[in-house]
Amino acid sequence: MAESCCTTGGQVMILACSGGSNVGQLSNQAAIELTQEGFGKMFCLCGIGGELSGFVQSAKDTPAMVAIDGCAVGCAKAILEKAGVPQRAYLVLTDLGIEKNKDFALQRDQVDQVKAAVKQACATLPRDAAGASGCRG
Repeated sequence: MAESCCTTGGQVMILACSGGSNVGQLSNQAAIELTQEGFGKMFCLCGIGGELSGFVQSAKDTPAMVAIDGCAVGCAKAILEKAGVPQRAYLVLTDLGIEKNKDFALQRDQVDQVKAAVKQACATLPRDAAGASGCRG
């Protein structure tokens, strides 16, 4: 069971901001739905931020990853940089014209907009299972 929690299986590893604003929660919701749809697999950004070796190594080893930040503060990007994980695809939701606020009633059209933007950001990533790794911790 531990192996399945960290393996991308050739899918895009999705690392989403889950911050305390609408854009953090939009990031999280899009990651959930993309995982449910089979586009990628949501992975634990907090495990990387906590410097848990298995999570950090899995993120370093995966060939296809997207980091989604809600806003320009860039928490997901900073976590990856601190852990020495190379940036692959990256997206900031406020750059899509979504205004950051504290309204947690997420709008369907914005969730769909984020999902489409994630797919576009990942268009050039390798989707081959070769090189994708499982837990190492």
